[in-house]
Amino acid sequence: MKGPIGFVKAMHGIYTTAKNELGYNARIFLRMLHEHDGLGTAKRLINAPQVSEGYTYLYEHKRLDLTVEALVVENEKWHALFEPSEIERARKRLEAYRYTPKRRN
Repeated sequence: MKGPIGFVKAMHGIYTTAKNELGYNARIFLRMLHEHDGLGTAKRLINAPQVSEGYTYLYEHKRLDLTVEALVVENEKWHALFEPSEIERARKRLEAYRYTPKRRN
């Protein structure tokens, strides 16, 4: 597992919550976590030119709080893992979908 264990657990946590609360089995996201670790997966998704199918699904179900973008933007403890431009890209993506990030620590 590369990256802080807490971040990797948080990434698995959003997968588990989406599965338990929405019945959404994000297999591609889970495969990415196994192939690229939590930090690598987050960076790939945030830096992708388009949102993922999973992001779209969560948007349609009014659960953008379960996106990688929200996890990173809302939790300042993870900011040191990302470039400022990545945090801003994630914030802008959330705002483009009319999601207001909440502050969590």
